[in-house]
Amino acid sequence: MKGIILAGGSGTRLYPLTKVTSKQLLPVYDKPMIYYPLSVLMNAEIRDVLIISTPQDLPRFEELLKDGSQFGMNFSYAVQSSPNGLAEAFIIGAAFIGSDSVAMVLGDNIFYGHGFRKKLKEAMNNAETGKGATIFGYRVDDPQRFGIIELDEKGRPVSIEEKPEQPRSDCCVTGLYFYDIRVVEYAKTLKPSARGELEITDINRIYLDNGKLNVELLDKDFTWIDAGTHESLTAATVFVKNAEEQHNKKIGCPEEIAYLNGWVSKDEILKIASELKNNQYGRYLQNVIDNEDRKGSR
Repeated sequence: MKGIILAGGSGTRLYPLTKVTSKQLLPVYDKPMIYYPLSVLMNAEIRDVLIISTPQDLPRFEELLKDGSQFGMNFSYAVQSSPNGLAEAFIIGAAFIGSDSVAMVLGDNIFYGHGFRKKLKEAMNNAETGKGATIFGYRVDDPQRFGIIELDEKGRPVSIEEKPEQPRSDCCVTGLYFYDIRVVEYAKTLKPSARGELEITDINRIYLDNGKLNVELLDKDFTWIDAGTHESLTAATVFVKNAEEQHNKKIGCPEEIAYLNGWVSKDEILKIASELKNNQYGRYLQNVIDNEDRKGSR
């Protein structure tokens, strides 16, 4: 399976913070925002990732993330010249996706909760075994702002709408999607919506109409944050800080995930930790190694 991080957009909701940088490069506590969606793909054990951004911002992502080898991964980069909709990512990334299934995560989305890795594996399995697409739902207080999925009494999807004035439910579609090999074909058939975009909701509706849309509902013990406004960006920073301090474990640390996945060596992590020995991030990576060594000696 391939992975896509869509990190484009004009960032107008975060103006003036985004006058000189992409919102996905803004800090969320101790890490760039894009580290969090990247960690989602890594937890799904996806190693080939395409980062899509604007012409002016893409070089900054390349400078930060390079070719991905520091995480045992392979990163590619592509331009979305204008904000033509989320579904355009599959057209831009068609050659990258090839004949594979694909997961896409939005660059300003943060996910955290127990059992998430298992949910990711189930979504991947759906895409790779003919069961179609999987989207992740979350109940919100302001459903008019989101794509909304209506579920029946058994939790099966019956309708999906983009930013409805009269929502049929409070279950929104988060910015994480798993698709089978047909998604590029479907994306190429789309027509722009009234707001001039190729809508991801229209992709999901095709899968729904074909009986191939699965919904994984995240409960309230799970945290999902769309960090695209000043308020939610602040909330994300506070949440990550508090959660990391409470559990003594970082959220969205790609070096740690890469090491625990077996994608990079102990020596590679120790080198980074040594270079950052006067920094809490470096000390954390050293502790990761020390803890794993203790486990191995038992």
